[in-house]
Amino acid sequence: MPCSLRILIVLLSAILLLPAGCRRRTEQEAAPPPLPEPLAEYQSREPRLDLYRHETGDIVVMDFEDYIAGVVAAEMDPAWPENALAAQAIIARSFTLQKIKENGGIPARNAHASTDFKEFQAYSEERVNDRVRQAVEKTRGEVALYGGDYIRAWFHAYAGPRTALPDEGLEFKGENPPYIQIVDSPAEKNIPETEKDWKASFPLARVREAVREVGGDDPGAIESASISKKGPSGRATLIKINEIEVPAPSLRLALGSTEMRSTFIDQIGIGEGGLYLSGTGFGHGVGMCQWGARALAEEGRSPDEIVNYFFHDITLARAW
Repeated sequence: MPCSLRILIVLLSAILLLPAGCRRRTEQEAAPPPLPEPLAEYQSREPRLDLYRHETGDIVVMDFEDYIAGVVAAEMDPAWPENALAAQAIIARSFTLQKIKENGGIPARNAHASTDFKEFQAYSEERVNDRVRQAVEKTRGEVALYGGDYIRAWFHAYAGPRTALPDEGLEFKGENPPYIQIVDSPAEKNIPETEKDWKASFPLARVREAVREVGGDDPGAIESASISKKGPSGRATLIKINEIEVPAPSLRLALGSTEMRSTFIDQIGIGEGGLYLSGTGFGHGVGMCQWGARALAEEGRSPDEIVNYFFHDITLARAW
């Protein structure tokens, strides 16, 4: 056998002996896109961010990865498995760059990002521990791409039995991004019962005001409530209060997203002076399910594999 052929066989054998996660990472990594224009001076190196602190109204300048550590610590339990935290770091990094590219960050605050989760992402320096720092460091600069551009890296606490499409979970306008597909949530295997299902009740006066806020019309004295339309994942997309239909995600936000935890509703009705609902899940259901990420990490999945589970046909790249 010629020497060159023997060498080729040895190399191929070595590749095949690599762990599946390593081969997948090599196949999927891609050249990153240019950094967003507001960060253009930092091409191929870690940027610094102007961060608006909504608690004080101040703007501070910090290294990008320090910001990501604060986001991961705020958005996920810092005691969770490192690979789940690392997957959250990839998502948070991609989310941040996509928002800066699309909107310039938070122009109204003259900043790249904000600590107000309603404006950007949650942030907490106080919750950062060694596990979070290690998770951020092991994925330093790593971002998720589709078609060479940063993905809309949505995430939520718990999907229920399956994730949602953007238009049903978030009322996303336009075509659903192809990398967002409905997938079963691995969290079904291990999420505590106390976190899994929910029940909520709302005074009818509050419901009437929420419907008026969301739909623009007064439903009058509320006598009935029902789901009038569901999306492909099984979530409510339209809820009918008396004769008025309102988008379920908007009604959830108007009533309170920590009380009406999701639009994955199994019961809805009027009784004893209130609107009563029960369901499963926590959050809009689009993108990465955090409890699902924890379940995959506990199975030994890598951060890359976790992100790839929830986002279809993406590539991963190092932006710095």
